[in-house]
Amino acid sequence: MTKAIPSLATPRWHKPGRLREGATIGLIAPASPASDEKINKALANLAALGFRVREGRALRSRHGYLAGTDEARLADLHWAFSDPEVDAVWCVRGGYGTTRLLPHINYALIRQHPKPFIGYSDVTALHLAIGQETGLSTFHGPVAASDFPEDTLRYFQTALMRPTAPYAIAAPAVSDELGGEEFKPFTLRPGVAEGALTGGNLSLLTALAGTPYQPSFRKKVVFIEDVGEQPYRLDRLFTQLLQATDLSRAAGIVLGVFADCAAKNMEFSFTLPETLTDRLGGLGMPVFYGLPFGHVPQQATFPYGIRVRMDADARTLTFLEEGVR
Repeated sequence: MTKAIPSLATPRWHKPGRLREGATIGLIAPASPASDEKINKALANLAALGFRVREGRALRSRHGYLAGTDEARLADLHWAFSDPEVDAVWCVRGGYGTTRLLPHINYALIRQHPKPFIGYSDVTALHLAIGQETGLSTFHGPVAASDFPEDTLRYFQTALMRPTAPYAIAAPAVSDELGGEEFKPFTLRPGVAEGALTGGNLSLLTALAGTPYQPSFRKKVVFIEDVGEQPYRLDRLFTQLLQATDLSRAAGIVLGVFADCAAKNMEFSFTLPETLTDRLGGLGMPVFYGLPFGHVPQQATFPYGIRVRMDADARTLTFLEEGVR
């Protein structure tokens, strides 16, 4: 496996072509292995969206906790971008394993064959590295095996198939089905900010700190979410991110729903809102919580690198330009 040399500067951002019905999707598993059930669900989802599918060779592979060896998963990533019959690259799931690939990716190949690249969670690492090394706008959105309720489908189609700008997404009101503090939107610090959009899963943002793929957050609107982390672990992750990166110089921060992150034992814990407010509320920038993206059923699709406006008082994120051409 050859080692790619990371560039020192992010190229100018450019957008891939929009997805059209009948497009061919390259379905890959760059991280953890997917069960037959998940793969079949992904194939059914893509068919329902009007897409054709070509499977990566390692899609159904297992190598311990990985979907095939690093070499096999990397080969699928390169194949999906280089094959002229593949119109977009979609990850079947996240899990763990993408950070292992970053030094070995052929970024020049991706730069020469720009296509929509879609996924979330562990896929955050690929989004950030590809964006930094090629300038390609990729899409933080549902994996192919996700559920596609009405809102998730609408967000996806608006971002990739029928793009609209300006286009706003708001933190939803708490419904009867969604209980607990994790689903209650709130404003940590009011205000409005504009900037290029970046971010992703908190654990992955922290894992990239100190690496050549660590993004700069300066003057950007940063979206962050995570799942299944106790408040003290969120404190640890945010503390590291603040100490190791320029997150404190962002234009603003948009927090998703931190599902299953409420304290298990309140006798020895801060609440989730207290933890987030303690770490982010004093940064001197607009911050709000509760936008639907990441590990939640109603999941928005975010194009990296495009200009957005966040309003922490109204708890909205407005896309000021389209993410595809």
